[in-house]
Amino acid sequence: MIPRRVLQAKLRHSTSPLGCSSVFRQPIGLRCISSTSTRQTQQRNEAKHSDANSSSPRLLFGAAGIAIVGFTAGALFTKPTSPDKTTSQAVAPVNSHPSPNHGQQPTYATPAEMLATAREIESLLGPDSISFSSDDLEHHGHSEWSTTNSPGRAIAVVYPRSTSDVSVICRLCSSARVPLIPYGAGSSVEGNFSQPFSGIVVDFTRYMDQIIQLNGEDMDVVVQPGVNWVDLNNYIKKEGWALFAPLDPSPTATIGGMVSTNCSGTNAFRYGTMKDWVVNLTVVLADGRVIKTRKGRPRKTSAGYNLSQLFIGAEGTLGVVTEVTLKLAPVEEASSVMAVAFPSVKDAATAAQKLIRSGIRLGALELMDDVQMGILNRYGSERVKRMGPWSEEGATLFVKFLGTEDGIKSDLGRVKDILGNEAENEGRLFLASNKQQEEDIWAARKEALFTMVSIKPEGHEMWSTDVAVPISRLAEIIEYSKRECSQLGIFASVIGHVGDGNFHVAMMFDPRKPGQKQAVAKVVKDMMRKAIEMEGTVSGEHAIGLGKKKYLLEELGEETIGLMKEIKRTVDPNWIMNPGKVFDP
Repeated sequence: MIPRRVLQAKLRHSTSPLGCSSVFRQPIGLRCISSTSTRQTQQRNEAKHSDANSSSPRLLFGAAGIAIVGFTAGALFTKPTSPDKTTSQAVAPVNSHPSPNHGQQPTYATPAEMLATAREIESLLGPDSISFSSDDLEHHGHSEWSTTNSPGRAIAVVYPRSTSDVSVICRLCSSARVPLIPYGAGSSVEGNFSQPFSGIVVDFTRYMDQIIQLNGEDMDVVVQPGVNWVDLNNYIKKEGWALFAPLDPSPTATIGGMVSTNCSGTNAFRYGTMKDWVVNLTVVLADGRVIKTRKGRPRKTSAGYNLSQLFIGAEGTLGVVTEVTLKLAPVEEASSVMAVAFPSVKDAATAAQKLIRSGIRLGALELMDDVQMGILNRYGSERVKRMGPWSEEGATLFVKFLGTEDGIKSDLGRVKDILGNEAENEGRLFLASNKQQEEDIWAARKEALFTMVSIKPEGHEMWSTDVAVPISRLAEIIEYSKRECSQLGIFASVIGHVGDGNFHVAMMFDPRKPGQKQAVAKVVKDMMRKAIEMEGTVSGEHAIGLGKKKYLLEELGEETIGLMKEIKRTVDPNWIMNPGKVFDP
């Protein structure tokens, strides 16, 4: 596991109206910039370097009038990198080749030209900032749990240390027409980081994985894209703040990838998705320009275009996110978890609809079908097994409660009334009696994907996909999807964040058996079209990647996709930013 380095937390020294005082904390043995003014001074100096050496008149965001606060934070809080090494050498201007027309495939560099560009990056950033290892290329080019993997692999993997490093990488790649693919944890499932046109992967987890500034009293935090969200929340807790970033995707996910896919997870029912928690972004565009989508850290604004939302969910196709300011939520006083088994998936989904419409402010509401519960009984972790045996009939709802002790007691009573006393009387309802049981019950839901992957037979592939629909159609589409995939005669499981109308289907198949992959693909296609028919979406949280492009077109139509393409051509005329994802030229 790559070690995470938290190099600084800067808590403003002030007293809140409640009398709670925060102090500046500096972890022992870790370098940091001790004042905001010092940090900003160094940023201005580096911005001057960038402006002075850029050959493009489009570098509009430097010292010429708009200060980009924080865009060089990576350089200030990482291993020292000489500004001369990354910015003082002249970089060729972006090619003036015309942008690809509609339906026309962009022209990319040859493998030899890509390698030459990678070597030039190596000469500027240093040999420890790049890898040509076949193992590294394979690791960054293939995923066991992705629905789609392209056969192509990148020429190299680059590990930048700062925003200015990323700017150099982008300018060189754009000039040479080399595809550039951002990479976080590699936990996305729609081929989001695959390399169908080869290119250069930019991995942020080695050096750009730092917490730059924790503003406890303001309830926000500034981080680099390689920060793991679990590590972030652990750090905030260690620093003594009852705050957390409330997104809850795969435990391996990093903030950059979470922004790029507009992730959510089990907490989305209560807290929303990534778009609801981003204050501002620092983004490097294809030609190396660095922009800050929002200056400062306001909790709200109506000033100008909302550029943050443009990049959230864009999957790295518009720019590379190098710094993120996130709002934080207060940790609730108390919590509890309940698991309730139902005789059928339809019964569980119908009960979920009732709970959603009840107005009870639940923390999370999740569904797992009979197949998934059977897997947990046989292959789950020890902590999950000790809460079993789990019911293997129908489906099980997992319900999380958050609030005060008295509030949770009231909510529990209301939930029991809605679900009916027979569930408790028949032993189908289990309520955690302590914190350890809460964690163990919830682990059953969080371990689902990894447990499925661990039992995948050799030579088999897994197709995991998701949709989201209006709440009133939830039970109908879940029952439909369960019926369709169950008829394939292969492993198929339904699992989901039913609290916000989003669920997943996972199927394992043997691509060596004639017709099996085609049959799975048809089930997925029918599921996508059923979701669109129900006024839903073809992706609730997986994003589009390679795997869902044609369904996105069916959902949004030519005119809407056409506008997206115009935006893409404006900021990335050479179509180098994560090409092949979301839509084609």
